Amino acid sequence: MTARLPSGRPGGVVFLGTPEAAVPSLLALHGAGLPVRLVVTRGDARRGRREEPSPSPVKRVATALGIPVSHDVGDVVAAVDGVHDPLGVVVAYGRIVPSAVLDLVPMVNLHFSLLPRWRGAAPVERAILAGDRETGACVMELVTELDAGPVHSCIRTPIGEDESAAELRTRLAESGAAELARRCTTGFGTGRPQDGEPTYAAKIGPSDVAIDWSGAASTVLRQVRVGGAHTSLRGIRTRILRARPAQSPGVGGGEAGTVTRAVDGAVVVACGAGSVALVEVQPEGRRVVDAGAWWNGASSSHPGTVRFG
Repeated sequence: MTARLPSGRPGGVVFLGTPEAAVPSLLALHGAGLPVRLVVTRGDARRGRREEPSPSPVKRVATALGIPVSHDVGDVVAAVDGVHDPLGVVVAYGRIVPSAVLDLVPMVNLHFSLLPRWRGAAPVERAILAGDRETGACVMELVTELDAGPVHSCIRTPIGEDESAAELRTRLAESGAAELARRCTTGFGTGRPQDGEPTYAAKIGPSDVAIDWSGAASTVLRQVRVGGAHTSLRGIRTRILRARPAQSPGVGGGEAGTVTRAVDGAVVVACGAGSVALVEVQPEGRRVVDAGAWWNGASSSHPGTVRFG
C-alpha cells in the first residue's frame, strides 16, 4: 500500500532523476519555490572510454542550486523524516523505486507518453517507430507495477513528421515540467485509473534500428529519427544520422539498398517501397560527413554498384 499523495503544497520534496530530460522538471520545482530537500540520481559515469567519471546532468544542476545529492534511493525516507506531507518526484530516474520506499513516501512520476500507451523505458522512441501521430506527458502516481498508477493530468502534442526522438523528448521535458510543477504546487486529488489496453516500450536495441532496405522508406526514416540507425557497405558498419524523403528517385533505380545520385543531386537509397535521401552518414571509425562527400568517396573507392547490405 503506497503512501497517500499530499492534497496541498508538500512540506518537503525529494527529486529522483538522472538525464538531461529530467533537468527542466528539477528547475521547474525549484523555480516554483517547492522545498526540494534532496536529489537522488545515478552515480557518476564515464561518457567516453577515456574520460573521467562525470556527474549526471541532474547532479550538476542540483549542485549548482545548492541541493544535497545522493546516489542511494534509501536516503529518500531520511530526507523527509518528520516532514508534513512529503512528496517524491521521479523523472527519468533510471531505476525501480523499492516498494518499501513507496510505502513511506508518496511519489509521482512524469512519464513521456499518453498512458497506458507506451509504459516502460523508451516511450518516445517507440511512439516514433510505431508511426504515432500524437504523444504527450502524464503526471501519474508511482505504484509498484510499472507505470500503472492513476493519472492526475496529461499534456498532449502532435509528433512532427521529421521530428527526431531527441527533439521530441526535449519538447516533452519542457512542457511536462511546467505541468508537473503546477500539480505539485496545487496538490493532488484522486487520479483517474488508466483506461485502455497497455502497450510497453522496451529499451531500444541495435536490432530495432538495423535498417532493412527491403521495407518501406517511411520505416527507414522513422528508424533514423529514433537515432542510432545503421546499415553496412561491404562489411563496414555505417550509421545514418539524418535522412529525408527523396524528392526524385535515384538514377537507374535498382534493388533495395542501392545507392545512387538523383537528378536533383541528392544521394538516394532505394527501398522496397519508395526511397530515402541521405543527409548525414558516419562510417565506422570515421567522423560524421554530409552525404555528398560520403558518396564521392564511396563511389570512387568501390567501382560498380554501391549497395548497402
